[in-house]
Amino acid sequence: MNQKKSFASMLFDEKHRDRLISAILVLAAYIIIEVMLSTGNLSSLFKGLLVPTCCYVVAAIGLNLNVGVSGELNLGQAGFMSIGAFTGICISGRLAASVENEVVRLLLAIIFGLVAAAICGMIIAIPVLKLQGDYLAIVTLAFGQIIKSLITNMYLGFDENGFQFSFVNNNTSLAPGGKMLLNGPMGATGTARISTFTMGILLIAVSLIVVYNLMYSKSGRAIMAARDNRIAAESVGINISNTKMLAFVVSAGMAGAAGALYGLNYSTLVPNKFDFNTSILILVYVVLGGLGNMNGTMIATVVLVLLPELLRSMQDYRMLIYAIVLILIMLLTNNEALKNRIDQIRHGKGSAGAKEG
Repeated sequence: MNQKKSFASMLFDEKHRDRLISAILVLAAYIIIEVMLSTGNLSSLFKGLLVPTCCYVVAAIGLNLNVGVSGELNLGQAGFMSIGAFTGICISGRLAASVENEVVRLLLAIIFGLVAAAICGMIIAIPVLKLQGDYLAIVTLAFGQIIKSLITNMYLGFDENGFQFSFVNNNTSLAPGGKMLLNGPMGATGTARISTFTMGILLIAVSLIVVYNLMYSKSGRAIMAARDNRIAAESVGINISNTKMLAFVVSAGMAGAAGALYGLNYSTLVPNKFDFNTSILILVYVVLGGLGNMNGTMIATVVLVLLPELLRSMQDYRMLIYAIVLILIMLLTNNEALKNRIDQIRHGKGSAGAKEG
């Protein structure tokens, strides 16, 4: 009896409860969508939103690790997504002839996109994480704009002689049979669309596993200690720079993986897609879902991605209603009475047990 009780208490404690809820949400969403797809009850509009929604969920989970868990305001998440997107597109395009299996090619593109974004995140983190607050936000915002400008002026192609690269002006001269991967302001064109909803769900699952394992590890506790009280954390020997960098690099890598999946979902992708507005949009998903709350982030992202399409029949009033819904959600999520009530429901059993003891 005691063993059953201890197992139940372990399963439903805060650490395992959040993971269980996340697993249920992801699995339920996948089953429901697959059933709707097999029965033909999903419109073509919403079919087209499945992969982008998964990508935004992964990017938002990564940003929540940075903003909610680490406590650093990052406005450059779209920049890391663009690095992953165009890296993935280039890798997939280059391997199209030699790797015929689309799943393998997609996996390789996601891995390369993740690694490229993580490396850029590490390079940026060294000087950036010495800053705090508004200064950090401004620098990450500038980084996103720089990446967009660089990709906008980049020309990359390959032929039988290998890669050809030029910047600002297109000076490439490809042999017959060659292919342009990046074409300046036009971005990537003629991309093979190999992204799938199943891969999107798997990427969400892997992202949640990584984030939860990090949050409840020794490194995760160090990250949260540095967030809550920097001076106290330093006094007990926590290396603030290393802990902040870990969260920043993991967040960047997840954005890169999401970007690779996103880029390979469209035949044409322009760099302007990953502008300042995209970073703010992902930040809105995180804030409305709750800082440090991965389940809330997933739900908020799905709702806010789909809501404009659900309101499309409203024509001119669509974005007005969307803005009102955003304001209402923000007011509700910042209502102290509602927060206290939710906490009582979540921790009610533990409190009751403590009183009985």
